[in-house]
Amino acid sequence: MTAVLKVSADARLRVALSAPDSLRRQALSDVLVEAGYIVVDIEDPADIILADGDCAAGDNRPMVRLGDSDRPASGLLPRHAKPHQIDAALRAVAAGLIVRSPAASEPGFGQLDEGDAQELLTPRELEVLSAIMDGLTNKLIARQLDISLHTVKFHVESVFRKLEVGTRAEAVAKALEANHFKMIKL
Repeated sequence: MTAVLKVSADARLRVALSAPDSLRRQALSDVLVEAGYIVVDIEDPADIILADGDCAAGDNRPMVRLGDSDRPASGLLPRHAKPHQIDAALRAVAAGLIVRSPAASEPGFGQLDEGDAQELLTPRELEVLSAIMDGLTNKLIARQLDISLHTVKFHVESVFRKLEVGTRAEAVAKALEANHFKMIKL
């Protein structure tokens, strides 16, 4: 659980700066000082951390990370973020918000080819899709799979979303098109 700071707009935040390169650290320090922050060493008490790349081991303090990283952070900006973006991200994260720049490279799932759609579906979703292909209603699917009607609806919506369809007929057509039928009927 991350602690949320009560920050007023005129509060001077203590920012722990972590950067592997001394030139980069100095440039970021200058940006922070110019924006009115108090810059402290990474080991010192601070309200928030500004980390360049994979620097700074994770701790419980809120963090804005610049550049690519697999480590978690409440704020993620591209390495080339502008000073006003860094300032806004630091204030937002210190206030308890999560910041993600569209330009930031964030770890996650890449887009799959359409042929990989069956790999997107869980085994239960494949069972639900098979039942849809058999023409069963949600109520009958719930009885057949021994799950609640609510759970069936959840899986149907998930199948529709993953297959990018809006109706049962479209789901069946897309499954047949993508050769899901062979995998489901085995």
